[in-house]
Amino acid sequence: MSRHILFAATILFLSLGAISPVQAQKKKQGTSVKKEVKFLDEITVEASSDQNNASDPKAAFSHSLFKDDKKTVASLPIETSTIENAGSLQLKYALLLDVEVEQILNLNLLKMLDEWIGTRYRLGGAAKDGIDCSALMQILFTGLYGISIPRTAKEQYNFSRKISRTELKEGDLVFFNTTGGVSHVGLYLQNNKFFHASTSGVTISDLYDEYWMKRFIGVGRVEADQITALVTKP
Repeated sequence: MSRHILFAATILFLSLGAISPVQAQKKKQGTSVKKEVKFLDEITVEASSDQNNASDPKAAFSHSLFKDDKKTVASLPIETSTIENAGSLQLKYALLLDVEVEQILNLNLLKMLDEWIGTRYRLGGAAKDGIDCSALMQILFTGLYGISIPRTAKEQYNFSRKISRTELKEGDLVFFNTTGGVSHVGLYLQNNKFFHASTSGVTISDLYDEYWMKRFIGVGRVEADQITALVTKP
């Protein structure tokens, strides 16, 4: 009798030993499945790091967002020190001009642009209740550079030194034929953008916009040394 009991106990022990690893494996697999993170098809998250700049909190870094197998959807380089030090006007006009914040340096110019932008157009006007293109240039040159320039666009064209469009830089005058001859003027900023009083109001436009390119006449520069002497940098 005892032999039969011992034999049955042995069989039971062996069967339990055979089942236990299988159950343990299933349990282990179940645990790992819970921890696995699944993303949408063809979408991954890319983390970027620079070992050389890891200890520098001011170092430039990039935010790489989602990307597929073909191209990165968004990768935004950010200079932490630039963002921290940039003023609201610099950020605003960096966006309007589509340039880096570091390229926005002339704070006096920014303040004057912001003071006049949006002012309505009025032919012959020279005040906040209405202003025309050449009067706006007069006010800008007097306020920014301490230079008195003639009143009309044609007179300003004759007064300035003519240069090539390839030589354009901030502070140059750009002239257009909108109503016959030299009839419109604006102040060049950068990245092909210029500031002027259009018929829809004081605004920033792109020199390579089809409308302005068809009417473009040339570029004039007032003495550069007089201009740069009064530029204020942050």
